Amino acid sequence: MENEKDIRSYFEPLWPLLNERQRRIAAASYAKKLGYGGISLVSKATGLSRVTITKGMHEIEQGQIEPGRIHRPGAGRPALTSLKPSLLESLLSLVEKTTSWDPEAPRLWTLKSTRNLSEEMLKLGFSVSHAKIGQLLRENGYSLQNNIKTEEDGGNVDRDAQFRRINKHVKLTMERGFPVISVATKKKELIGNSENKGQQWRKSKSPRKASGHDFPGQDDPRAFPFGMYDIAQSTGCVSIETDLDSSEFAVNSIKGWWKHQGRSIYPAPGYILITCDADDSNSCGSRAWKHNLQGLADYLNLTVMVCHFPPGTSKWNKIEHSLFSFISSNWRGEPLCEHETTVSLISATKTATGLSLKCKLDHKKYPTGKIVSDEMIQSVNILPAKFRGDWNYVIIPDQNL
Repeated sequence: MENEKDIRSYFEPLWPLLNERQRRIAAASYAKKLGYGGISLVSKATGLSRVTITKGMHEIEQGQIEPGRIHRPGAGRPALTSLKPSLLESLLSLVEKTTSWDPEAPRLWTLKSTRNLSEEMLKLGFSVSHAKIGQLLRENGYSLQNNIKTEEDGGNVDRDAQFRRINKHVKLTMERGFPVISVATKKKELIGNSENKGQQWRKSKSPRKASGHDFPGQDDPRAFPFGMYDIAQSTGCVSIETDLDSSEFAVNSIKGWWKHQGRSIYPAPGYILITCDADDSNSCGSRAWKHNLQGLADYLNLTVMVCHFPPGTSKWNKIEHSLFSFISSNWRGEPLCEHETTVSLISATKTATGLSLKCKLDHKKYPTGKIVSDEMIQSVNILPAKFRGDWNYVIIPDQNL
């Protein structure tokens, strides 16, 4: 009969590779093979108790070995949330107060660490570890982001409050079934046989040859893609201007989106919400942007609500992650030889989650140097919000039209 030393030498290389259940079953199987006295020998060699080994033998005999399960059904401590039903509700309520709108929704992110949340939960009468809080947040679609990543604008004191405001109005507008579009101008693209970053599948040792330098002249063609992303529908529309990015072009692009997509999806909205950056053609300080938005409100006969992201936080604009990133991925390594090539590549962009895109070339010329006079800006029916009226405002259509 085998001795304790032989049994230990058999199990030592296996033990680190097995979980609790696997160790129990392996020890029980070996003890059963040894016969009389096997339980005591295996117990001394492995360190498992006789009760544990006997339990494993019963599981084998009764066919209770269920693949993938460590403990029997119903074993283990009851879930903390079942013992304290209001715990999860209190935690999510606490987190919601500091939640910012994430461009990768439905995942949310919170500014508080799990340790801070654990301390605040204790004040509410719940003793729960920071590790458990992290688990509960992940199960409910949250992720903890590194705080340093959020200081993009030099620590503007109104930054987080603005994110909360955007989050609030986006949720409210979508619940009402009204349109919410995220808009922005993608970086300008060179048209021609210029290098486009990224790789694509080609025959070995046959890379596409592009121009040896990317120093465009003043007259070299460019493309200015302006995108509109319908958050609720996960659909997008891109207009490409060949001349210059301007507020007039941006607003005309939104009109085009409404004409070809928006009005069929939202037959009777109360208003439209636009989230956008604080610079470029939709700058929060641009007179031309606001003046052209008045024309949009009159054209739609709808109130236009605008919420700007704080300066320096453009990457949180949902269109950047839900639309532009996929466009860049789709045309990686492909020179944008012509404007038509750019339109085709954007239109062909698809994602596994169902994103669909339409793209068109805007041949209209938008003259530069237009001045929006004081009289023109005074004719805009704009109602600034009490909080940061430069970032948040409503433009009402002219009732006299």
